[in-house]
Amino acid sequence: MFEKILVANRGEIALRVIRACREMGIRSVAVHSTADADAMHVRMADESVCIGPNPSSQSYLSIPAVISACEITGAQAIHPGYGFLSENSSFVQALEDHGITFIGPTAEHIRIMGDKITAKDTMKNLGVPCVPGSDGGVPDVAAAKKVSKEIGYPVIVKATAGGGGRGMKVAKSEDELEIAFRTARSEAKAAFGNDECYIEKYLQRPRHIEIQVFGDGKGKAVHLGERDCSLQRRHQKVFEEAPGPVIDADTRARIGNICADAVAKINYIGAGTIEFLYEDGEFYFIEMNTRLQVEHPVTEAIFGVDLVREQIRVAEGLPLSFAQDELEVNGHAIEVRINAEKLPNFSPSPGKITQYHAPGGLGVRMDSALYDGYSIPPYYDSLIGKLVVHGRDRAEALARLKRALAELIVDGIDTTIPLFHSLLQEEDIRTGNYSIHWLEKWLAKEFG
Repeated sequence: MFEKILVANRGEIALRVIRACREMGIRSVAVHSTADADAMHVRMADESVCIGPNPSSQSYLSIPAVISACEITGAQAIHPGYGFLSENSSFVQALEDHGITFIGPTAEHIRIMGDKITAKDTMKNLGVPCVPGSDGGVPDVAAAKKVSKEIGYPVIVKATAGGGGRGMKVAKSEDELEIAFRTARSEAKAAFGNDECYIEKYLQRPRHIEIQVFGDGKGKAVHLGERDCSLQRRHQKVFEEAPGPVIDADTRARIGNICADAVAKINYIGAGTIEFLYEDGEFYFIEMNTRLQVEHPVTEAIFGVDLVREQIRVAEGLPLSFAQDELEVNGHAIEVRINAEKLPNFSPSPGKITQYHAPGGLGVRMDSALYDGYSIPPYYDSLIGKLVVHGRDRAEALARLKRALAELIVDGIDTTIPLFHSLLQEEDIRTGNYSIHWLEKWLAKEFG
């Protein structure tokens, strides 16, 4: 059993892992940049180590610095949270070389799923349904036109090494394809150092449905249902819920079992999320995230399980603490992401928190590292909190979300809280009648 775990992250997710460690009787080590010396995760951990200056590249993304912190403190394992080094196969390999356990999948699985073309081929071979598209990367415009004509317009050009919406361009006709292809390649080269792109059929009104899977690394795996993450801005999720408003029990079991069987066949270990576009009753694989998701709390709420605790258990070599037939959906949960951003342009809004009050009451969870007087640094992601609510059904969860938002106070900076007040007034949100394009169309109508 681990006696000490280093948390290679910051903010609310670092706190989330530290709390799980404390419940399990495991000592925690926080790492931090100079900008985060007063951060809540540093205060909450049993030990802390400064690993570098403000830029992520010199601190949270520095593999030598993180490994050195492990060796200094005697931590036997590292939990990466999400972002930063959580899906860096070189980091995982380096930990193996130093005899440190990575609380997550193997370097090989991260490498396979980190390349979208390889991931798609792997999933297709494992029986997971995929979006029609090119077989691998597309070398030039001529090849792009050939593939696009075969699968039919509209199409989307995607960077092989992409993520976060970068290196993705839609072409509705052959006339638009050349500029979309060249722009996507240029963005991909600048963002990822790799300009390879592939092409997929662009679905008209899909929903974003993701399946939570969990493997023990020894050929056993389960699924924990789906999350609907269709409300997005620039491919970034802002509102997530479980179960999905349009997925019934039979559909959930069908796609969930396909995903669980797929990861079991490759001896996947730990938490993973298989993401799909869903339209007209069909699922189309997008990608697999080999880490804990930002939106994992909604899954925890409806199944009553601690996913971080389970990650730590299987990393220690223990079996899964639950079987598939023990997992039953209980009620409905919704998460909204609170960002330090100024509407309507969503520009970053770092600064000092003059007053913070977290909502409470039945079925309310606030994951945040904020406190009165805390100064949000300008160097990192703008996510400052996740408000999660759970109710007996979707209507109760929405009512609880409205109440909790009214209680939430974050003064001193601009946040996205007003966005959710407005969204809850919309009939489409109340009925769950939206696709991945809904939010951007609504924002354009509201703010021009």
